Amino acid sequence: MLKGKITAKLFAFLVFTDVLETFIHFCFKRGATSHGVHQVNALPDLFFFLQGVFLSPYIWIGLLSVAVAFTLWSTILSKIDLSVAVPVCSFSYIFVPIASIIFLHEKISLLRWGGILMILIGVILVSLTSKDKESLL
Repeated sequence: MLKGKITAKLFAFLVFTDVLETFIHFCFKRGATSHGVHQVNALPDLFFFLQGVFLSPYIWIGLLSVAVAFTLWSTILSKIDLSVAVPVCSFSYIFVPIASIIFLHEKISLLRWGGILMILIGVILVSLTSKDKESLL
């Protein structure tokens, strides 16, 4: 059963979900590294690592954001098909590397950008096939 079409409001929610997902990834990365990088080679190392992670406000902000994203995503899925929502909601493939460059000062290789481009082309092709499905019904 094909659910409703993507309205401007739903599209905005989908993009916001991607931005929120990017923010969640950023929070978890910062939370995992905010207390320093530690090698976890034994059980006591794991305890100190987890203690540092769970004391990080980034982790708690990230978890709260997951709850918001879950609520928003559930609302979106009640309005449109999953096979349409997921491809449209794939901007995070671009947002996460850009946020990583800007906020985490990571380097993204040309080969990785090529892979990201190939994923986005696939997303576009999947989105186009879902439009063909709508026109057939």
